[in-house]
Amino acid sequence: MQHDWFISGKYGLFIHFGLYSILGGEYNGKRTDFLSEWIMLSLDIPVKEYEKLTLQFDPVPFNADEICRKAVEWGMKYICFTAKHHDGYAMFRSYADPYNSFDNSKCKRDFVKELADSCRKYGIVFCLYYSQAQDWHHKDGYRAYKDNSNINFRRYLDEKCIPQVKEILSNYGDIGMIWFDTSMGMTHQESQELVDIVRSLQPNCLINGRIGNDLGDYMTTQDNRIPAYPIKKPWEIPATLNSSWAYKHFDNDWLTPENVLQKFLNIVARGGNYLLNIGPKGDGSIPEESVKTLDAIGLWLKNNGESIYGTHAIDTYVYEAPNLRFTHKDYELFVHVLDPHRFSGKEISLQNIANTVKEVSWIGRTDLSSDNMLRVSKTLDGDPYWGLNIPDNLDECMVLTAKIVTEEKDFIQKML
Repeated sequence: MQHDWFISGKYGLFIHFGLYSILGGEYNGKRTDFLSEWIMLSLDIPVKEYEKLTLQFDPVPFNADEICRKAVEWGMKYICFTAKHHDGYAMFRSYADPYNSFDNSKCKRDFVKELADSCRKYGIVFCLYYSQAQDWHHKDGYRAYKDNSNINFRRYLDEKCIPQVKEILSNYGDIGMIWFDTSMGMTHQESQELVDIVRSLQPNCLINGRIGNDLGDYMTTQDNRIPAYPIKKPWEIPATLNSSWAYKHFDNDWLTPENVLQKFLNIVARGGNYLLNIGPKGDGSIPEESVKTLDAIGLWLKNNGESIYGTHAIDTYVYEAPNLRFTHKDYELFVHVLDPHRFSGKEISLQNIANTVKEVSWIGRTDLSSDNMLRVSKTLDGDPYWGLNIPDNLDECMVLTAKIVTEEKDFIQKML
C-alpha cells in the first residue's frame, strides 16, 4: 500500500515557523491571548506593518540538517513544515507571489528546499502544510471571524493558491502528504479542484482531512483533541507541546515527558498518529524545553518502539483500566503500565483476555526477568484471567511495557 509509511509510522514532527515567530506572540507591547501564529489577525496588524518583519527575518540558527537529524533521534518518521500559513508569507521561493522568504527577506532562503533535501538525506518522509483558504496578505483570501462577503475567492485561488500548490508539488521531489487547514467557505468543487491537482502532480501524496468537504484521505482531529475510543481507519492528531503552535515567548505551559508519553499511548492505542509540534524562535533556534521533552520520548522509543510502530487499533478492553494502555500487532499484544513503580511487587489483574500465551517479556528492560511475569489462570467463574506481576523495587520509569506473544493473530477477549 502506498501509504504504509503513514499507517505504520505513528509519529511525526510538525514545524510552525514564519514571520510570526519573530514577534513571539507580542506586538508593540501587546500580548496576544490567542495562538502566536495568528497574531496578525488577532491584534489587527496592518499588512504594511506586518510586511516590515521581512526586513529583519534572518534566522541563521535554523538548521534543516540538524532538525532532521534530531527528528530521527526523536523517533519521528515524517516532518510537516508550514510552507505558507494564514499570514500569506511563503517559506519557499515562489514565482507565483513575491511575498516569500527567498525574494522578500533579509535571509534570501528557501526553507522548504532545505528541509526537503535534509529529509531525503535522513530517510524521513517530507510533508508540507499549506493554508489553502485563509490568506491575510492577499485581499481575496479568507479571514477567520471577519466579514468575507465581499472577497473574490476565485481570484485568490487562481492568482496565488493554485499556482503555489503546484509549485510545492513540482519543485521539491516527493511530498508524502500535503496538510491543508481551515477550509472556511470553500465549496466542494473548489476543494475537489485542489485534490485533482495533488493527484495529477503527486499521485502518492496523502491529503489530510482539512482539505474540506470530506475529501481527505484520512481523518484529522481537532487540535490537541484525542478521540475517546478506537478508530479503525487512518487518523491523526495535530498537537502542541505548550499552548501555541508558533513560538510564544511568554508561553511556559509546557507538557512534561510523562504527559506527552501518556498522550502518545492514548493516541496509538486508539489507532492514530501523533503529529507533535515545535515552534522555532524568531532566530530559528528550537526552544530548549521542546528539545528536552522530545529527547526523553526519543529515548523511550529507542527501547520500546516495537510496541508503537506498525501497531493498529483493537477493541476497547472490556474493563476499566486507567493505568493500562494496549497496543497490538498480529500475534503480539503490548500492555503498557503507566506509573509502574506504584505497582511494584504487585499483580495487575487482566480478566477476560482469551488469547493463548506463547511467550512473554519486558520491552526495553534487559535488567528485568520475565520469569513468572504473567500468571495465566481462570476466575472462580471460569473466565480467562491473566495476572501481570510487576517486579519488586522497580525504578521510577515513565512506562513499563509487557510484550505478550499469542498463538492467535487477533486480540481476543470474552465480551461482557
